[in-house]
Amino acid sequence: MADTPVENLQSKDDARFAEGQRITWVSVAVNIMLTAMQLVVGFIAHSQSLIADAMHTLSDIVADGFVLFANRKGAEAADADHPYGHGRFETAASLVLGLLLAGTGGGILIAAAGRLQDIGSAPPVGVAAMWAAMFTLAAKEGLFRYMLAKAERLRSPMLVANAWHARADALSSLVVAAGIAGALIGFNFADAVAAIIVGAMIVRAGLKFGWEAIRELIDTGLSAEEVDAIRHTIASTSGVLSMHELRTRRMAHQVLVDAHVQVNPRISVSEGHRVAESVRQRVLALHPEVLDVLVHVDAENDLLGNAAIQLPERAVLLAHLRELLDADPPEFEHTTLHYLGNRVEAEVFLPPGYADASRLAAIKHRVDAALPGDAWFSAVRINQRIAPT
Repeated sequence: MADTPVENLQSKDDARFAEGQRITWVSVAVNIMLTAMQLVVGFIAHSQSLIADAMHTLSDIVADGFVLFANRKGAEAADADHPYGHGRFETAASLVLGLLLAGTGGGILIAAAGRLQDIGSAPPVGVAAMWAAMFTLAAKEGLFRYMLAKAERLRSPMLVANAWHARADALSSLVVAAGIAGALIGFNFADAVAAIIVGAMIVRAGLKFGWEAIRELIDTGLSAEEVDAIRHTIASTSGVLSMHELRTRRMAHQVLVDAHVQVNPRISVSEGHRVAESVRQRVLALHPEVLDVLVHVDAENDLLGNAAIQLPERAVLLAHLRELLDADPPEFEHTTLHYLGNRVEAEVFLPPGYADASRLAAIKHRVDAALPGDAWFSAVRINQRIAPT
């Protein structure tokens, strides 16, 4: 038996989760090795910038722990408490990552500024710090390129954020190498200045990732280009006359879409549903990042007002219609009501053989006479089936 769409989606999420775990464990292994090396060499060679970079790398290990947890939770199937799935765990982890980065960078800034004020008493930087910084730079740049390629293929903003975290580390290691080089040729302040620059870079990266996570948590919509592409897909669907109130929001690597579509007001409910389902299927097919589409079908543009809700419901209108017709016929075989504008149009279907041509003409005459002053009906069309169904 073929897998259902839900089963296929869960299978893809499971594979995505496993790949995300592998990527993050690679990052953990590299960062543990670099942290140990930077701390040992930094203390031996008296390089504050290398120690600052080690603390930055240590924050990466903690960040990877958040990523592993969030990746595991985000891969869980939807349940009663989380009907849209657990993708927001990734977003929450991105926010924690941002705050962690900003806090780490702030601490480095404070420590480096203190050393810069007392630069005369600082011991000289050893040449081993330079070799350690260059090795760290190469390792972090390689890690960035590996993680970014994998994260973009998985379309995971959390993993992309973690990859750019590694790139920020590589850039900070470049600054550290420059600072150490300056200190080795006699500019003692260069190492502390490099530490300050690294701290500022970390704070900036943290604020950037934190802000992006906050934007997703408060349901910020997609970019104008992405929204226009989805709008074009909906508007070009057969049966859609116009559309409005297109709303989008992200949930981790996926997108949720709501839209109102206007259809011919005289088609059946089932045909209107068919149009809505066509819209949904086309958006899902042409925009793979979209998880689900909620389509509201309108008979008219409800942005101009919703006068239909002020009109009576069906039972009241049918009783009033019988009064207009003077109880002739006493019962209708079927009646279709169209709520359009602030009035109602009725289509009355009589059983076959109920009335001859003259009687039908008399019924229509009564309707035409009663409608001009009626508060609810703008039109009543009388129909008679010519054969039984």
